[in-house]
Parts: sequence; C-alpha cells; structure tokens
Amino acid sequence: MIYPKIPLAQHVLQWCRKNDVREIVISPGSRNAPLTIGFTHDDFFNCYSIVDERCAAFFALGMARQSGRPAALVCTSGSALLNYYPAVCEAYYSDIPLVVISADRPASKIDIGDGQTIRQENVYANHILYSANLREGESAFNTGEIQRALDTAAKEKGPVHINVPFEEPLYDMVEVPVAEVADEHPVPQPEKGAEEGNASGIFAERWNNAGRKMVLVGVNAPAAIPEHLLNRLAEDPSVLVFTETTSNLYHPGFFPGIDKIIAPIEKAEEELEKLRPDMLLTFGGLIVSKKVKAFLRKHPPQWHYHIDPKKAYDTYFCLTHHFRELPADFFNRMFPLLQRGEGTYAGDWKTERDRREQRHETFMQQLPFSDMKVYGTVFRAIPDRQVLHFSNSATIRYSQLFSMKPGWDIYCNRGTSGIDGSMSTAIGASVATAVPTTLVTGDLSFFYDSNALWNRYLKEDFRIVLVNNGGGGIFRILPGHKNTPNFDTYFETVHGLTAEHLCRMYGIDYTAVRDEPGLQEELNRFYGSSGRPKLIEIFTPRTANDVVLVDYFRHLSDS
Repeated sequence: MIYPKIPLAQHVLQWCRKNDVREIVISPGSRNAPLTIGFTHDDFFNCYSIVDERCAAFFALGMARQSGRPAALVCTSGSALLNYYPAVCEAYYSDIPLVVISADRPASKIDIGDGQTIRQENVYANHILYSANLREGESAFNTGEIQRALDTAAKEKGPVHINVPFEEPLYDMVEVPVAEVADEHPVPQPEKGAEEGNASGIFAERWNNAGRKMVLVGVNAPAAIPEHLLNRLAEDPSVLVFTETTSNLYHPGFFPGIDKIIAPIEKAEEELEKLRPDMLLTFGGLIVSKKVKAFLRKHPPQWHYHIDPKKAYDTYFCLTHHFRELPADFFNRMFPLLQRGEGTYAGDWKTERDRREQRHETFMQQLPFSDMKVYGTVFRAIPDRQVLHFSNSATIRYSQLFSMKPGWDIYCNRGTSGIDGSMSTAIGASVATAVPTTLVTGDLSFFYDSNALWNRYLKEDFRIVLVNNGGGGIFRILPGHKNTPNFDTYFETVHGLTAEHLCRMYGIDYTAVRDEPGLQEELNRFYGSSGRPKLIEIFTPRTANDVVLVDYFRHLSDS
C-alpha cells in the first residue's frame, strides 16, 4: 500500500479509518495531494472526484443525509473551501454529518503574498459544530482535535471542519506509515443546560387538560416514528396532526395539506380562532408553509413544546420548553402519562379537510396546462417506491398541495432553503441508496446547479423532472412584485434556456414536452428500464401559473 510521506496527512487518514468515515468526496487540487494520495490508495475508503467544489459539497451532503453517516470533503487551499460554504450551512441547519478537510499552507506562509492562500482557520465559524485547526509537528494536539471533530460530526449530526497545513514537497510517498493511531482519545461531552426537573409532569398535566392540541411536524427522516405511536396521535379526537411533504409521515388521520386548510379561512377570524390550539407540540426540522407560521404567530397557543435532541427554534414566538430527545423516545416515555382527549377539534377539521380534497379534485379536472397541472400529473406517474428530491421555491411549495405516496422517501434542502445544490444533493443521495431516485426541479434551480451533471456517478435509474416555466415563477406568486419596474429581468429572470444540449453533453436521455397529451405519453415511458439516466423537460406557460394558483385557492374557499 502507498501512503503520503507527510505524517500529518497519515494521521488524518488513520483517524478517518478509525472513525469509520468511508465516503470521501475529493475536489482535485495540489495542496491536498497528500490527502488525495492517501485516501485513493486505501481500499477502505470510497472515493469520488468532483471538480466543482460547490457541487462536490452538496453531493457529499446528499450521501450523508441518505446514509445517516458522516461523509468527508477534501479540498485544496484558498477559495476552494469557501465554495463548500453553502452546503456547510445546509448541513448545519439540517443536522447532517459533514466533515470538511481542507489543505492549507503553514502558518508562516499566510498573509505574506503567497498564491492561493486565504485565512482558513475558523472560516466557517458561524455555521460549524467544531473547527479543528491542526499544527505541524504537534501529534498529541492533532490527535485530540481530529477525534473531537469526527466524534462531534457523528454524535451531534452536523458539519465540522479540519484544517490541515502542509509544507512542500506534497507528492512524496512511502510504503510504511510513520504515524500511528494511539488508543482512542477521550472526548469530553458538551455540558447540557439544566432541564426543568418536573417538565414532563407539567407537560402531561397540560396535555391532558387541553381540549385542542396541534402537532406540527417539519422535516423528518423516513421511518423515524414507529406506526403504533402515530396511531396513538391519530386516534385522539383532541389532537390535530399537521404534516408537510418533507415530514415523511403517512396516516389517514393526519393533515398533509396545511395550506389547503388555512388558506380558505385565513381572512375569517372566527374560523381561525376555532383552529387555534391550546397546546402546540412540534418536532422535525424547518417548516415550509408560510401560512401556518403566520397563523400561529397571530393566533399563538398557550403553550408550545418542541422535541429535538439538539435545538429548538422559537418560530412562533411562544416557546415554552425544549425536550432534548428523539421524538420516538419522547412519545414512548410520555404516552403512559397521557390520556385520550375528548371533543371535536380533530373531527371538525377532518370534515373540512375531506371537503377541501373534493374541491381540489374538481379543480384539477378542469385545470388548463400549467405548472399545477404538470405537478399533479407527474406525482401520479412516479412509482410507488422511490427516493424523491425536490428543489426549493415553487417546486416544494406545489408539492404541499398534493398527496404523496407512502412508499416515497422525500427530501429537500430546507435548512437554508436555497436553490443551490438541489441536483447535486439528489445525485449524491442516489449513490448512497439502492432505491431509484427522482429529482423534481424548477428551471432556475436546475440551471444554477447544472455542474452537478459533471461527474461520473450518475446512475442509470436516476430521473430528473424539469418544469421549465422560463424564469423564477415563484416571484409571480409572491405578493407585490409584478408591477415593479424591470420585474422580468431582476426578479423573474426570464430566459430561453433548455436542458437539451446539457443532456447531450453529459450522456442523459432527453425528452421535451409542451402539452398534456405529450406529457402523459412520455411519462408512461419515463420509468422504463434504460442504460442511461433520463430527463424530461416540461415547458409551461410563464404568465399563467400565478393566475391558476389564485383561482385554486379561491375555488377551495367557495362553499
């Protein structure tokens, strides 16, 4: 076996092996040559080479999210690691274990005018769980720093940064390593703040006395909550469970279409007061629905409890207590103390939910070809078992209006909600699973991340559904922009781009459709076996979609 000659590089490699960090995404460069040599000559590691650092970082993020295990990024010095920053932020807010290993110049070479040199130490300070700044020749110190970083990524589920200074020569190799991994370095656990000793008892008492209890679930990993716990929530008539597309929770007693409930009543104060909960219980990541956030801020519950091992955001400005545990553990622990409620809180809104679903179906039947029509048609065509990734902005919001299939594992980069990296994330996730993967994306997200296709790891069962409405259609939906001067240039960003030539360049089967019959016909073939990945580009009318959406919510409101 071949090893890099530099002991510090050997040290990093051996600690990654010891911590079972196997997935290594390498951004080619020179200063990181010692790490690249070591990782790529050791069969323990699965190495991937992706040139564009931003794409590489989201690729690794997708792998880590899919597997639940840390994935590592390796880059050269200078601006390379700054291009990782968007994915680092997403990992930070989405609790994804990502390990950034950046090569650097020695401290003596910083700020003296050397090329490809920036101040790399603590560069991610505001969005990182741990920064390990290694030092040449300080083995004991480096051992502790590396282990703390890797341990933090794995246990606290988030990004860490290991900055590794290398002096030239960089490419020398040896057959026998000189660095040895000592016994595991003890890692002090972070101190937890003192919890209220009787918080659980107070919660149980309030829960049992509350007539209207709302459970709101954000981003949630598939199969994270056992079915028998979901049944307990669904069977309680005093509990209303709101879920989102990204919640990955399916139960006939739950409410997956939040906006379909709230939008028709958001101007009716009496109806909003009927929906206001006495108690709000939340778990999972960030919420997509702006309507439910606005509703709960204007009509806050008396108590808001959040369940999460790490953090609790005061999203609705009424946070009462944070239970620092996994939701499944919380419900297993608390259900023996919780009584089944009484009343019609859930039943009344289930009646409304069913009525809105009927109105939804009648609207879809007479709907002209548009974004909304396309999304409804596409969702019916996607196979029952699929890993499904959504891009941000309009795509994830349209998905909230439709029923998802229980066999889908659904993901979206909602930590920072940016359009960057959606395709790279989906491709990385597809590499980490045997289940076929589909990306549903809008045009701006697709073209913004088009370098995601510049890698050799696209699987033949990978599918891309590209809804191209010729610009940032979300800005036509948002209030107050359409009359702004130069709206189509600086907000909607109208373009005439198509994915056809990109697909030809990267070896992807391409199909374009412009009407409903053509869409139905192509979707019938889209998931058939193929020796290459496939992309279907669906062109929709740019100026009709916001009108359709307004008509949709008006239709839901009609008696």
